Amino acid sequence: MFWRSVVGKLWFTILLLVSVVLLVLTVLLMEYFERFHTEQAEGELLNHANLIVTFLENESTEDAAVNVSQIISESYAARALVIGENDYWYTSEEDEESIPLSLFYEDENLSEVLHEEATVITHGDFTDASREGRSGEIIVVGMPVSFAGGEEGSLFLYQSLDVIEEASDQTKQIIFFSAGIAIILTTVFAFFLTSRITAPLRQMRAASLEVAKGNFDTKIPIQTKDEIGLLAMAFNRMRRALNTNLHALNQEKEQLSRILSSMADGVMTFDKRGQVKITNPPAGEFIDAWRYEEQVSRGEEPFHLKELFDQVVSDEEEVVDEIVIQGRTWVILMTPLYDNEAIRGAVAVLRDMTEERQHDKLRKDFIANVSHELRTPISLLQGYSEAIVDGIAETEEEKKEMARVIYDESLRIGRLVNELLDLARMEAGHFSLSREQVDIPCFADKILRKFQVIAREQHVDLQGDINPPSKEVFADPDRLEQVVTNLIDNAIRHTPEHGKVIFKVYGTEAGLRIDIKDTGSGIPEEDLPFVFERFYKADKARTRGRAGTGLGLAIVKNIVEAHNGKVTVHSKLEEGTTFSVVLPFAEPDSFHTTGFPDGRGSD
Repeated sequence: MFWRSVVGKLWFTILLLVSVVLLVLTVLLMEYFERFHTEQAEGELLNHANLIVTFLENESTEDAAVNVSQIISESYAARALVIGENDYWYTSEEDEESIPLSLFYEDENLSEVLHEEATVITHGDFTDASREGRSGEIIVVGMPVSFAGGEEGSLFLYQSLDVIEEASDQTKQIIFFSAGIAIILTTVFAFFLTSRITAPLRQMRAASLEVAKGNFDTKIPIQTKDEIGLLAMAFNRMRRALNTNLHALNQEKEQLSRILSSMADGVMTFDKRGQVKITNPPAGEFIDAWRYEEQVSRGEEPFHLKELFDQVVSDEEEVVDEIVIQGRTWVILMTPLYDNEAIRGAVAVLRDMTEERQHDKLRKDFIANVSHELRTPISLLQGYSEAIVDGIAETEEEKKEMARVIYDESLRIGRLVNELLDLARMEAGHFSLSREQVDIPCFADKILRKFQVIAREQHVDLQGDINPPSKEVFADPDRLEQVVTNLIDNAIRHTPEHGKVIFKVYGTEAGLRIDIKDTGSGIPEEDLPFVFERFYKADKARTRGRAGTGLGLAIVKNIVEAHNGKVTVHSKLEEGTTFSVVLPFAEPDSFHTTGFPDGRGSD
């Protein structure tokens, strides 16, 4: 790990660079000092040789000259050989064997002193090292000599190179010691330098890991103004920018999630492989309904969507389709999503069109029902009026009977038109409620007296069970009477002879409750969800007397809901039906009154 770190790499690089420089410098210095010591030794030997030559040329006796030569040479750790015309002298007798006289005559360089009277400086292996037990390398200086007696000769002054090598060894030790100290100092400096560089880098690494975890509050201290400081400033700026951008993305994501969750339409996104990635609750309901209908596992997705996705990818254009699942109609609009020029997926919008389709059906049914309801009385009016005009009715009694039918049918048409107008006003909110405190016992008594005669004529037992609540009830008495009248009238018409209709009023925690219960033929279970729709009529075989318009219960529902109440129905075939109305207890100020835009009421 150390060699992979920045510290190890920088330290090794600096150390390698310094080592190479010191190695090259050591080689050059060693060469230089070796040459310097050699040249210095040659110069000293040459000076000593000149000094000895001067003594030899001035001394008249040979013994004195040789002694002076010996003294001078030994004082400088050197030895001498003096060669005359007929004789020669070694300052050290042992050199006569290690450096024989013949060497000076045979060596090409040294013989130049004897034959050409030239001054020669040379060095080489001129001794027998195995015998002497030391290095054979010596330096030799040869000079011609003219003795005082007129005799010509030569002087050879030589010295071993061991002295030079000792000096060179000392120089090497100094150089190696200096190099070692330099390497140690370089190592310390490299560690110090790399630590100064890598400490901020380690801080940046730790900060980047914290940022990767989502902790954007991490800040790097800026200690220097160099490149590392600038890098720390850039990192802190990047951290702030990331925090801002991520916060904005989270807000946008949350906003998008809220929008998708609150949309009434279903939204689904697909990746390029056709897999569902994002769905909102309506889309989830669509998928769950499909899985329930097809009886497939939870991991599977609608194959119809897969087919649409393949079509979108192949055609590269949006596709619209309609599908019916669990009795609900869905319209699917799928559009491709592009990544530059390639399709990276698709988005599908699913709209539940069930209510729209039902509204279309209701509108068509409304027109058909109104036409049907008007056609019968108009046909009767036309037929009986033609009979009167054509004189078919001969007796006065027949004319009165026809006039009675025409009158009843005209009332039926008027009642139908009035109820349609009332219903339209209620559904549009263009009617007013004159709320006031209702005297429940008087109201109930009025209703019972109103229907007692009709009930006796139909041989139906109308009973009242009145238990006024302790709290005051605020409502529109006329509208409330219209509600109860409609429900009791329906109950009497759908109750057979000797049946029973119970009008019950009592108080509950939710408010005033009014129950109209009959022992009639009942309502089929499949028709119960539609009893409050316009023009709903029970089977005419189950009714007695005149038929209604099919708008009464729709009007009842609108009036009750205008009072912030609720109307429900429970029924069982051949046992009877119970309609329940609940009106909440409330003060008059808590209600809002709705009416026509121009301030007119419903009358």
